[in-house]
Amino acid sequence: MNDQKPSSAKQGDSSASSHETSPDALAQRYAETLARLSTGSSRAWQGWLERQARGDFFTLPDPAVAAKALGRLSQQFLYHPHQALELQQQLWQGYAALWQNTTQRLLGDASPPDATPTPRDKRFKGKGWEENLFFDALREAYQLTAEQWLKGVHEVTEELDHDERTKVEFYARQLIDALAPSNFAVTNPEVIEATVRTGGANLLQGLANLMEDMARGEGLLRIKQSDLDELQLGENLAVTPGKVIYQNDLMQLIQYAPTTEAVDRRPLLIVPPWINKFYILDLTPQRSFIRWAVAQGITVFVISWVNPDERYAEVAFDDYLTQGTLKAMDVVTEVTGEETLNAIGYCIGGTLLSCTLAHQAARGDERVQSATFFTTLLDFSDVGPLEVFIDEEQIRYMEQHMAQRGYLEGTHLANAFNLLQSADLIWGFVINNYLLGREPKAFDLLYWNSDSTRMPRRMQSFYLRNMYLENRLAEPGGISLAGESIDLGKVRIPTFFVAAEKDHIAPWQSSYRGAHLLGKQPRFLLGGSGHIAGVINPADSAKYGFWTYGRLPKDPERWLASATHHEGSWWPEWRNWLKRHAGGQVAPRAPGNDQFPPLEEAPGSYVRVRVDDTGPAGE
Repeated sequence: MNDQKPSSAKQGDSSASSHETSPDALAQRYAETLARLSTGSSRAWQGWLERQARGDFFTLPDPAVAAKALGRLSQQFLYHPHQALELQQQLWQGYAALWQNTTQRLLGDASPPDATPTPRDKRFKGKGWEENLFFDALREAYQLTAEQWLKGVHEVTEELDHDERTKVEFYARQLIDALAPSNFAVTNPEVIEATVRTGGANLLQGLANLMEDMARGEGLLRIKQSDLDELQLGENLAVTPGKVIYQNDLMQLIQYAPTTEAVDRRPLLIVPPWINKFYILDLTPQRSFIRWAVAQGITVFVISWVNPDERYAEVAFDDYLTQGTLKAMDVVTEVTGEETLNAIGYCIGGTLLSCTLAHQAARGDERVQSATFFTTLLDFSDVGPLEVFIDEEQIRYMEQHMAQRGYLEGTHLANAFNLLQSADLIWGFVINNYLLGREPKAFDLLYWNSDSTRMPRRMQSFYLRNMYLENRLAEPGGISLAGESIDLGKVRIPTFFVAAEKDHIAPWQSSYRGAHLLGKQPRFLLGGSGHIAGVINPADSAKYGFWTYGRLPKDPERWLASATHHEGSWWPEWRNWLKRHAGGQVAPRAPGNDQFPPLEEAPGSYVRVRVDDTGPAGE
């Protein structure tokens, strides 16, 4: 679910590139690596055997779907021999031109190569790919092949229906990405250089890293994306001072300590997603939205969802509404003594917030005076790249697995999300961790991205079917929750939508269309970057920028054509909007009260449940 590269993080490199080159030091390092390899491989093998013993062969996405899609592609090439032949001819013409250019350079012609690395080929950024003629030609040949391959796939699948064509093109892209020469030790100049320099120690270290990742996944690969030791919750992540003031079986409610002499009268309740954890909004202090909001004079509350296990199998989407958002609002109003509040919903948390507002509208509950939605889908008619994983067959496949386990493991969802950006979130780590033998960098976003959570069986099935598959939330009365028919058109409070330009989880055009479902025209803002970095863009950051336009035509592209681009973060823009709904200023409030005394320090205990997906939460 991440869209930002760990480019600025500290390098935690424990590879064999150490400066200790004495025979004793090398022998010691080899011995330590071999011990890690032995332990990791034993644990991985044991995990695989346990998986087989309980008949757990589930992976997401379903390998059968991928095989079927690639088989369909083979058929399409057989059905269109002329296009296949044309593709082959274009490839040979490209190879001939490349060979001619390479030969000229070999003979002393200093003319630069025609091709340059494309943005999706960041794995070719090493100097060896340009300085060495062989590897430069290899890179160009791959890029030429990939371009022609994807073009040919697109052409021969034109007659397929949209869903089938989407799957075929997606898995064809996965195949060509997997075959990149950067992914293999003998065709990656950086890996070759490291292997020669260390006498192969990098590959041995990489094999040990691979076995440890296989062990963490119980025989399935679970790629380590961030240093798990250098970053710690409550120490350098999620350190905004606050208290847990309420908890039930589904959530803890955190209230943050004020830092200003006056605060907004209306408190702010944040409803985060329960796919991953709330501290995406409270990362390192420099990038914490929650810390910044507190510093703006806002009394901030946030829900920290439980990481469910098999005991939560029958927890419904309704329960997240009644025991989550509605209960949190009850506590917020009791603690602050205010009758009204403002709210934020992020991703699926925003979807839940919209349902809560419609539920309240049906019952005449007017406590929420304004709502903000971060990268939220209300209209699921176009879910972007995620559609490749959503159809009746694949949902049934997940439901069969969840019926046995009671939940869907978070790592399976993470694997699917990572495939959407496989060059960065899969193959980049294969090269770094396994071929170069390095440890991944300590990077807060990727640490959070790896801190996955489970999805209760009943809730997940309802969410996938009613939202993604049937788009029933977009229909007035299409779903009912906690005894009320949900009609988003009845939500008539001021709202603010924040979407992200390159969001592959909640495409901004879909978020824009969903905003029109509400009964009152919202404020819409488009941030730069993607699903995470587009939101976590601190107020003092000069990155990305954002677009605004006061009117909301039906066509999102028309809106964008009329919008004005602004430099920097959108956070201050949102704060200026929220001030109009703050209800004035009051004295700062300490967390909790006599009825809801503090239970523990933030970030609380629920968020700390980070276990293998094989054991129940809290083990």
